[in-house]
Amino acid sequence: MNRLTFILRHSCAPLFLLVPTLLLAQYPGWQQEVEYTMDITVDAPNHQYAGVMDLVYTNHSPDALERIPFHLFFNAFQPESMMDVRSRNIADPDRRVGDRIVNLPEEEWGWIKVNFAQVGKTEVEFTTNGTIGWLNLPKALAPGKKTRIHLEWDAQVPRQVRRSGWMNAQGVELSMTQWYPKACEYDHHGWHTNPYVGREFHGIWGDFDVTIHLDAAYMIGGTGVLKNASECGHGYADVATPDEGQIHWHFLAEDVHDFAWAADPDFVHSVRQVENGPTLHFIHQNDTSYGAWDDLPAITERAMLYYSEHVGEYPWPQYTVIEGGDGGMEYPMCTLIRGNRNLRSLVGVTAHEMAHAWFQGILATNESLHEWMDEGFTSWIESEFVAEEFNESKDHPHYWAYGGYLNLVRDGGEEPLATHADHYVTNRAYGTGAYSKGEVLLNQLGAIIGEDTRNKGIQRYFEEWSFKHPGPIDFKRVMERESGLELDTYFQYMLNSTHHVDVAVRSVQVTTDSTIITMERIGTLPLPVDVRIVTADGTSTDHHIPQVVTQGHRPLAEGEQLHAHWPWTHPTYTLSIPTSMPGCTISVDPKKLTADADRSNNQVSLGNGMIQEWTNTGLKN
Repeated sequence: MNRLTFILRHSCAPLFLLVPTLLLAQYPGWQQEVEYTMDITVDAPNHQYAGVMDLVYTNHSPDALERIPFHLFFNAFQPESMMDVRSRNIADPDRRVGDRIVNLPEEEWGWIKVNFAQVGKTEVEFTTNGTIGWLNLPKALAPGKKTRIHLEWDAQVPRQVRRSGWMNAQGVELSMTQWYPKACEYDHHGWHTNPYVGREFHGIWGDFDVTIHLDAAYMIGGTGVLKNASECGHGYADVATPDEGQIHWHFLAEDVHDFAWAADPDFVHSVRQVENGPTLHFIHQNDTSYGAWDDLPAITERAMLYYSEHVGEYPWPQYTVIEGGDGGMEYPMCTLIRGNRNLRSLVGVTAHEMAHAWFQGILATNESLHEWMDEGFTSWIESEFVAEEFNESKDHPHYWAYGGYLNLVRDGGEEPLATHADHYVTNRAYGTGAYSKGEVLLNQLGAIIGEDTRNKGIQRYFEEWSFKHPGPIDFKRVMERESGLELDTYFQYMLNSTHHVDVAVRSVQVTTDSTIITMERIGTLPLPVDVRIVTADGTSTDHHIPQVVTQGHRPLAEGEQLHAHWPWTHPTYTLSIPTSMPGCTISVDPKKLTADADRSNNQVSLGNGMIQEWTNTGLKN
């Protein structure tokens, strides 16, 4: 299914309505388009390769373009690069990087050198500035026009440091990610030319036709569909694989924004077909200690079906899990993961990286600017699936995310989620913000709009914004339309501040005809409040207190009681129940949907059947 077909099938509006209704959103009504045709010859013993690229670039923007920038990611793996210096100066460097780049011998550096550039029939200048190269067009590319760009380059694969490289910790020879001159994205913000310092990515959707010439002993797995499987063998087809010479591997991938691959002589390959779905490929080293890989295909199929049911339809014909890289990293139609893990760990990383296929491969928000929309949402659905798969923590599958986020809050190390991914002061603030707080942001929506409404909103978000690079406003508006509530304040606080939730029970007074509960908002993030009261005989009642800024409330459960809203300007709130409930237990946020920073003040148990008055200083009979 191509991108246009997918958009039309899942759009809730006729095509002629799409552009005008989206002009004020993240999606500007146009996107650039690229078609890559690449031919790569690899010198495996020397970890070098030569590449030839023909790129058809279509300018769908309203602007005339005078030059086109390209990412040259491998140039980061050299001493004194921005990645190197950043890693050596940040307070908490990624242990996979540290000071490794500065200590690489020259033969283990990474680099990409464009030797020849041509636009149409005109040779043009290509200049390099670190990890960004600029191609000057002979004349401006007008709106609605396309141009053909020809590049020839040589490259050296770096020693495995971060994501890309040769000889990773498990001995995988080639992890080829961010390996080619990649056209930078241009959208209504302008060019996205952030130097590579090791974090997130953003790219243009297009088609890739990639031919890789490599020693016959190697097996390759990667993005796209292998078009000449009968010639390649290595488990892709029932043919003998030659021991000498080279094999050319020909991959095609449509409507993707990147292309990755990995190769090793010891790779083995297996296949699992998802019913009415994609073909799953599994490629890893032939090592008997990797027993967990035998159980992985069936679980991966269940993950594929789970995500397709709970988020939306997977549009591509295949997905490949490959051993490689330095942990786990997602790419269109494939992932590279560190392989020598126990089953629980292997499933966890595979489930996470596969979930990226939806939130980054298909939705593809600019994760450099809005990293939480990719990592946080991916972590959320991964947690949901893993809890289901292993039957664990099903009452609160996101407790790890809440714990990580709240630890950062308590330590005072939090930075706003609106921070660009590369510019967090610490790696911990980035990682906890992008993954844990992003997951909390999504799950906590259930306390505001209701969990079922949130889940339906996620599916609606996927349907409306697939292949459109949505941003925070687009996601917020979908949730507002799905819920009928106003969510400006929630997103402003969660993205642009480090305010947090902390609601405390301050006093309880039980009289002969009433129960009066006074609560205080200690944290400055205003959310609706749920209260559960359990009487001495075990009778339970739930109470919902809306937040005024949402201009409404979530759907109520059967028997749940609605009360007057709590304005965020008012530090305290009094909940009056016209029933005497001596000996009751009062719990704020009983389902633990909110990331309350101090749960020690969330519950009060009066403890006996006498008429009582309780304050935060103690109990009075």
